[in-house]
Amino acid sequence: MKLILDERGKKYVLKEGQEFESDLGIVSAEVLSNAQYGDEVKSHLDHSFKIVKPNINDFIDVMERQCSILIKKDIGTVLAYTGLGAGSRVVDAGTGAGAIALNFANVVGETGHVYTYEIREDFANVAKRNIETFGIKNIDVKNQNVKDGIDEDNIDLVFLDLPKPYEIFEEVYDALNLGGYLVVYAPYINQAEISYRVAKKLNFYDIEILETLERGLEVRQRGTRPKTRMVGHSGYLLFARKL
Repeated sequence: MKLILDERGKKYVLKEGQEFESDLGIVSAEVLSNAQYGDEVKSHLDHSFKIVKPNINDFIDVMERQCSILIKKDIGTVLAYTGLGAGSRVVDAGTGAGAIALNFANVVGETGHVYTYEIREDFANVAKRNIETFGIKNIDVKNQNVKDGIDEDNIDLVFLDLPKPYEIFEEVYDALNLGGYLVVYAPYINQAEISYRVAKKLNFYDIEILETLERGLEVRQRGTRPKTRMVGHSGYLLFARKL
């Protein structure tokens, strides 16, 4: 898969065998097929475009979606806090467009696997197309309700992005390996609070609720200061461990 980057920094996925067209002009299919990563190509309007090999974040920025997705600050917190690594097995419920499933699969590698559950057929189909386009092979998209049961066992991480995730915590506990993590993404504090109480009742350990806030800095001639706008609340993350 190739990505094309215009002079403004806007990204587009290139479709195999097709010409590229934007408001900055047309690049022919022949030119694109001969272009290598790092090459610059010109449109018929003489605008420059760069051919880029996309990483997971580049692809998620431009992939198809019909719903909101988890953003980098929350995905990064999940990956860092759980210590997910090569060979890990993950269950993800609430696939959406597949953003966090793709991140999980990218981290666990060819020796690991991700099983992602999505109750809505239209969302599951979008996720399948995104996964196929990116070319990653270690994700199974399951168009079924995770509340009907988790089919897998020996799992290292179960990630739940559901309205009432606590309803399946017993099944999650049974599916997890010793030392495995339950992680819940909860937009509202009451979801996180109920999840905390249920996880404690079921003898999960190291239960913690985190909120990650992200504030950038702007560098100007006069000096450097925090940006006026920041990425504030997106959701709460509950972590609990089976020990």
